[in-house]
Amino acid sequence: MALKDRIIFALDVGNISSAVSWVNKLSGHVGYFKVGLQLFTATGQDVVTHIKDGGLKCFLDLKFHDIPNTVAGAVKSATRLGVDMLTVHLSGGKAMVAAAFNAAGDEADRLGIKRPKIIGVSVLTSLSDAELKDLGVSSPVKDQVDRFLRMAVVAGIDGMVCSPADLSAIRRQTPQGFLLITPGIRPEWSEKGDQVRIATPGTAIKAGADLLVIGRPISEAPDPIAAVDRIVAEMGAP
Repeated sequence: MALKDRIIFALDVGNISSAVSWVNKLSGHVGYFKVGLQLFTATGQDVVTHIKDGGLKCFLDLKFHDIPNTVAGAVKSATRLGVDMLTVHLSGGKAMVAAAFNAAGDEADRLGIKRPKIIGVSVLTSLSDAELKDLGVSSPVKDQVDRFLRMAVVAGIDGMVCSPADLSAIRRQTPQGFLLITPGIRPEWSEKGDQVRIATPGTAIKAGADLLVIGRPISEAPDPIAAVDRIVAEMGAP
């Protein structure tokens, strides 16, 4: 896989015109376009359709979390849209995660298409040990992430979203082919913004990340294409 194809550009915009503009601008320069809650709520499936009609890859990051039957139905709908990857909250439990994985496979087989990859989300990076305790979880964040990782591996899903701080420890525990998708990527030359647990592209790749979610370092750059090229160079630096 080319280094540029390991970049997931976060379409953190709130309308279809902005999303289409970014997709058209970065087509051929990044590997995936991430559609999250804000954009999908504003545009529905139209933005996914535009991405897929252009022959591009879509990462649907809606973090499905509900009873197993409801999540299975949502995953089938996403599979029909042709998304390449989608996220589920691992805190929904083993039965929910299994239902998501099976639903994706069943619907893809029925349609004769490739199954979307199922990616688990563990502990949100906004949650601290103290906040977990408020929720009735006595384990610290690290232990809870490890617990979710073991569940994801046993369930046979394709990967997990992983913060930069947890990458090295988690990579040592994952089987071959298990994807680690890392947000919080900030090149040395970019503004750090409101992210606290961050890593440079090169550091994240060396620590075991497969795919990097990057938004503002590209979208806020004077020349977004040049910014992508600089990020790719950092990813491949020795």
